[in-house]
Amino acid sequence: MRAKTLGTARLVGLLSSVLVALSLVLGPTPADAAGRGSHDPAAPGSLTGYGFDTCSAPAQSVMDAWWQESRYSAVGIYIGGSNRLCDQPELTASWVRTQHKRGWHLLPAYVGPQASCSGYPDKMSSDRTTAEQQGRAQADAAVAAAQGLGIGKGSTLYYDLEDYDIAPDDCRQAAQAFVSGWAKQLDDRGYDSGVYSNIAAAITSLDYANLKAPGVYTMPDDIWFAWANGQANTVTDTRVQTDAWNNHARVHQYAVDEVESYGGYPLTIDRNWLDVGRGSVAAPAKQLCRGITVDLGRYPALAGGARGPAVSAAQCLLRRQGFIKRSPTGRYDKPTATAVEKAQRKLDLRSTGRLDRRTWTALLARGSEPVLKVGSTGDAVRRLERALTAALGKRTEVDGVFTKKTEKAVKRYQRKTGLPATGVVTAAVWEGLAGA
Repeated sequence: MRAKTLGTARLVGLLSSVLVALSLVLGPTPADAAGRGSHDPAAPGSLTGYGFDTCSAPAQSVMDAWWQESRYSAVGIYIGGSNRLCDQPELTASWVRTQHKRGWHLLPAYVGPQASCSGYPDKMSSDRTTAEQQGRAQADAAVAAAQGLGIGKGSTLYYDLEDYDIAPDDCRQAAQAFVSGWAKQLDDRGYDSGVYSNIAAAITSLDYANLKAPGVYTMPDDIWFAWANGQANTVTDTRVQTDAWNNHARVHQYAVDEVESYGGYPLTIDRNWLDVGRGSVAAPAKQLCRGITVDLGRYPALAGGARGPAVSAAQCLLRRQGFIKRSPTGRYDKPTATAVEKAQRKLDLRSTGRLDRRTWTALLARGSEPVLKVGSTGDAVRRLERALTAALGKRTEVDGVFTKKTEKAVKRYQRKTGLPATGVVTAAVWEGLAGA
């Protein structure tokens, strides 16, 4: 997708640059289709974070490198349609399955007939009734393409409706009817509907129709708007006035034709910010020890004779990690010091029996070491947030959600320890925290 945001909703001068990024899935081979299951998670699922789209689905080596090093958690994939240019040799059901397993959120887009007043080779009818029927037919085709790739019910499929002049009534209304048919049919088939377009084109038109003629057209569940203002958020301007898509139902393409490289693999991409599904929300935290919190605003140095909540938190961590058996007492006594010494030896730290910053950080970080980035959620994020609080001496909110604020804290830690300040938590970051 390369829709450029213009001051008006016209296509003049845009066609060649847009066509470069339109793509079509040719479908999986029989061998690749074999073994697909209905257990695949819905796309794109729930995420508040960064995504990118590019012309052709990247090779697996590229996707793996970008997962490890980039801030992106979502990728736009173009699953079919008549208006396309790029080949898709990589995009198969096994590719989709692998990205799901890696943690990628997929944005499936379909690029069929365009507005009747556009300059594309395949256009929809200017008659509203016919256009709605065409929208339904394209929804069926998109479902077939999605199912061929293992993208099942509950997923959102985005129709790529590129820039067009919204002034002529017949063109605008037919496009709205087309989208209405698309949305209705996808709902009938068990999918959610989305529309990608320039904010000044279909997005403005749909919002205005929803405001002035509610109920005449069925609105898409989600919008994906192109507005190259460089702001990684889902905030719109006066061109979107209704609240139809305020509840985690927006994707913003905020930069276009940017070249980025990770792991030695450069790509020309569009940058996106997603707030979809339920957004990035963590499940409730598991209590490590009854009646004791390990989520402290600061983790002070502790030694023999110390008392209080911080001692209880330390004893809880030591008990959970097998360094001491008894329940927390809140008193830093000899058994506690012995447990700290045992932990320090295990963690390759200087064995002093005193709980210093390095020991706190290592105890708090200890566990699995997944790649984490903006949008990640869960207990691993909570461990990271606690460890960063200890390592930096500045509170990082512990809520299990990796936000832009968490990203900033990670960058501070990376700069402090001489690591590349990417804001992405990799094995090197976990290793640093474990031996901080």
